[in-house]
Amino acid sequence: MEQKLFTEILPLYKSKNNNSYSIRIRIRLTDPIDADILRNAVDNTMKRYPYFCVRLLKKGDEFVFVDNQSPVVIADVPQGTELNAAESNYHMISFSGYDSWIVMDIFHGLTDGIGAYEVIRTLLFYYCSQRYNKTISEEGIRTLKDDIPLEEWECPVMKATNLPIPRRYEMTPPLNPITAAKLQTEKFATVYSVLTAESDFMKFTRNNGGSPGTMVALLFSRSIAKLFPATRDVIRIILSVNQRKALHAPLAHQSLVGGAFLEYGDVLCHLPLREQIKAYREMVSNQTQEDRVLAGVASIYSLTKMLLAQNTAEERIKMASSADEMASHVGTACVSYVGKADFKEAEKYVQEFHAWSYSSLPITIQISAVNGKFTFDFIQKFNSPIYINAFLKELDEHGISYDFQDGMLEKLPNIKLPWLKK
Repeated sequence: MEQKLFTEILPLYKSKNNNSYSIRIRIRLTDPIDADILRNAVDNTMKRYPYFCVRLLKKGDEFVFVDNQSPVVIADVPQGTELNAAESNYHMISFSGYDSWIVMDIFHGLTDGIGAYEVIRTLLFYYCSQRYNKTISEEGIRTLKDDIPLEEWECPVMKATNLPIPRRYEMTPPLNPITAAKLQTEKFATVYSVLTAESDFMKFTRNNGGSPGTMVALLFSRSIAKLFPATRDVIRIILSVNQRKALHAPLAHQSLVGGAFLEYGDVLCHLPLREQIKAYREMVSNQTQEDRVLAGVASIYSLTKMLLAQNTAEERIKMASSADEMASHVGTACVSYVGKADFKEAEKYVQEFHAWSYSSLPITIQISAVNGKFTFDFIQKFNSPIYINAFLKELDEHGISYDFQDGMLEKLPNIKLPWLKK
């Protein structure tokens, strides 16, 4: 089967050698990985997700995905394999298994966190069932027994016919965390991780009328404001928004992520925390109305059409790079929360869970909620701990206990791009 590309186009042309538009999920289980069982689990999992078993080919002036019957590769090293290359059997997804870790790498243009979680849910079901010799309920898990509905395959953006006219927003430039702290952008991002008990953080969040995403965004906004009390720049956090609801496509596998802008400025900074979180929740509510979300979809739709109208790969790369550069200056940071993982009965075997991804912004906070723990992965394009230290002080101030993991480099898998020479 041949799949036309649409939502995949912009991420593809945004990708750069050694700076790919990809997602890495890292999972540490309770016991060492059994390679044979992992091989069986990956094979069963990928049979359930045929739309991720594809090879990128050029057809005329366009790129398409075609079925890739070669096995999805499982490496035995942390760095994984280069995607869309011979070592990954030309797949845009691969896995690694070493020590007690399972890692999944996937091209972000194929899917987003929602889609990646579905794959992990299936993988853990098959792996843990056999590894721990347990009968695990299949309820809420996509397995080989399913008939795969058309709604999982179809691209809702490509088939959309009633998108509104894209909105033009005039926004003042926000505080840039790199220039504000006189830092230097590094070749590889650095990841600092904070782990806290889900029950404790949810109690604090609910007592103040918040949700996990808005609370992390607010606490980070407050910590930045305390670092730069004299700044006149607005602190703008972009909270990731799942576009599937607005598109009426809950089963779609594509990358469908928009954003809500949460601004922390002169008025908000003088309010008590409960009033601040209320304001953030109202901002989210206003910006996640269907028409607002679809306006964001329409913007990407129009940009993709413009990109496809360019005559050469060089022109498309230039346009995509320009769009990425503009996006990097829209917000101070991004907060992404897929929601509680709910990996069902297999979740009890998960000791650590980390979600890493490419982002245009200087700082991205990926929130994971797995096996009774929240993990906040701070992915930053510099190595200074100035902002993570400020965030930890904010947690201390509110009596939130945590474990801190020192920084490590975020080396996402490279994607072999078809327009680059060998």
